[in-house]
Amino acid sequence: MPSRNHLDKIGRKKKKWTEEAMERALIEVKSGRCTVRQAAKEFGVPKSSLGDRVSGRVAPGSRSGPAQLITSADEELLVEFSLYMSSHGFPLTKQQLVSFASTIYKRQHRRVAFSKLGQTWWLNFRKRQEKKITIQPAENVVRGRTLCVRKEAVDQFFHLLSTVTDAHALRDKPHQIFNCSETGFQLGRKRTALSKPANMGFKPAAGLRDHISVLACFNAAGEDIPPFIIYSKAYPGGVSYKTRGPSNALYGWSDSGCINSDLFKKWFLKHFLLHVPKERPLLLIFNGHKCPVNLEVVEAARKEAVVLLCLPPHCSHILQPLDAGFFVLLKQRFATLIGDNAANLAHFAVSKKEFSGVFKGTYRAAKEEEGVRTVKEGFRKCGIYPLNHFDIGDGHLAPSDGLGSDADPSLSTPMQEGNAAGEVTIAGPSS
Repeated sequence: MPSRNHLDKIGRKKKKWTEEAMERALIEVKSGRCTVRQAAKEFGVPKSSLGDRVSGRVAPGSRSGPAQLITSADEELLVEFSLYMSSHGFPLTKQQLVSFASTIYKRQHRRVAFSKLGQTWWLNFRKRQEKKITIQPAENVVRGRTLCVRKEAVDQFFHLLSTVTDAHALRDKPHQIFNCSETGFQLGRKRTALSKPANMGFKPAAGLRDHISVLACFNAAGEDIPPFIIYSKAYPGGVSYKTRGPSNALYGWSDSGCINSDLFKKWFLKHFLLHVPKERPLLLIFNGHKCPVNLEVVEAARKEAVVLLCLPPHCSHILQPLDAGFFVLLKQRFATLIGDNAANLAHFAVSKKEFSGVFKGTYRAAKEEEGVRTVKEGFRKCGIYPLNHFDIGDGHLAPSDGLGSDADPSLSTPMQEGNAAGEVTIAGPSS
């Protein structure tokens, strides 16, 4: 990071002449009416800069200073992309915007191993685009408040949902409204009952052998996209986990056994877009705070007419349709198939290799009348379809349960939901 003195010098080195004055001076010198020195003094431009243009070392109209890291056209696209994300519930933090800019930079310089974009680029970008975007400090609130459902956030989400569904004429098209969410299965031969404080986020319980997550996706008509099964640390040995698993399922792995940004990109580009109906536009609702989307996903979504809509932080347990019953049904079926009727539906005595075979039988519930009815009821209960902005009561405003027996570890990553104190979000110009 550059020193403060260096940044101060950058601020002081402002160009005090205009390109119009430089052009007029250049015309006078080339016509022979003035020398370089005389024209520079008359029109208030630097003598050396004028001399460079007269000699041809610098082309007329060229930008002074170091080469621009991102072209003006790409920077305009970055601003437009930031405003799009903000209007769909994904206000970008400074770190996310710089990351997206770095992705654009690497596309232009494919042989560069790392991006040169840093604090200096960010400060200059803010200055250039100050009329188009606003920088909003994150709320500096105590942890207890950030882990609670906020009525204002829920109201804002339903206002945004109503605006999007009306703009794209989706109010009466349940086949085109999707929700994706993740649920976790703790595997181990020995059952371990460990108490976990509420609201501490997802952490695989100590003493368990493996964690496996399933990313499920359904539309409001009860139709599914084949599941995405994510293993922890590595795939099981052999290929039997694929042959025994659900039809057309996708498989992946991560260190935690949970979805992350790269896996979400893999799922969206190579799985979701492959299995969704041809009708457009589509609406995909998910918890984007725990799994930040990357530039490739947003570009593909806009190209394919898929509207991405982010749930507000800490509201998954009341606004996520699949959490409202279907995931509970899945875990009940899973426990029945392995002969485990314990009340705790988070820990299961089954091995990593056995999981996909057992889950195949479990996932048949998605095709049965009870499963379809449960999915539809989840959309209705959460007010997603039919659209119904229900009133938030005191019970809804309580802190979310993190990963209780019925709670959702949806899209868990090391990133915390929402913005930490001190971060900034990028939004449109304030009215």
